Amino acid sequence: MRIVMLSSWVASGHVGLSAGAPMVQALGHEVVQLPTVMLSNHPGFPPVSGRAVDVAQLAGMAEALEANGWLVGVDALLTGYLPSAAHVEFAAALAARLRARVVVDPVLGDVPKGLYVPGEVAEAIRDRLVPRADVLTPNLFELSWLTGMPVRTLAEVTAAARALGREVLVTSAPSGPGRIGVLRVADRLSRWSAPMRAGVPQGTGDAFAALIAAGLPVGAALGHLAALVDTSLNTPHLRIAESARDWTAAPPIPEDAQPLDAS
Repeated sequence: MRIVMLSSWVASGHVGLSAGAPMVQALGHEVVQLPTVMLSNHPGFPPVSGRAVDVAQLAGMAEALEANGWLVGVDALLTGYLPSAAHVEFAAALAARLRARVVVDPVLGDVPKGLYVPGEVAEAIRDRLVPRADVLTPNLFELSWLTGMPVRTLAEVTAAARALGREVLVTSAPSGPGRIGVLRVADRLSRWSAPMRAGVPQGTGDAFAALIAAGLPVGAALGHLAALVDTSLNTPHLRIAESARDWTAAPPIPEDAQPLDAS
């Protein structure tokens, strides 16, 4: 597959493009990377240096890529961190231009911090980008913000996801005590879950969205990610390259066998 990824990039570590691209490349896919932000490292490791990439620069990069024939035959577009409303408009225009499957990871915020993008960015993602998505991968906070609906129970999460009118893969979905999971809300409800782990490095959400953009079924994506997490616990960054032999060969995580009651 050929996948265009539009998100943040760090020189050291594995978040944004620096997580998603090497994951899907290790599985044999081609990636075209368009960085919305270029930083030395994740801001959780101060000091940090860098800034947003100007939208005009991104537009010029896209024009050059197209002129060279590298935006032909694109199978999927993945959008992640977008620092301004203008970046969201660029992402929406790119989605229309490529006419590929669109996976939107709506990077808005999380609990307990709330929004960590400006309100106008969150609104632009909701109003301009979500309607173009084929698949959305929000966490619980993002799902609630996008819909204005509560997400305290499985029934509420399901109702909020269905309100978006798209296939939704809800990360951090309710999965029972001591467990974390992904809930797929589409033609039917499906859930995959695993034990919660301490010491997981940043970037797992970016990696998951990239694997979904690469066309992997949810269980297969989570199998790769769980194996990667196992080898990366209590380390500063995901060990994508160092443990590639292990996580690329990992089997899928099976779907939860217990029927879901979203009533």
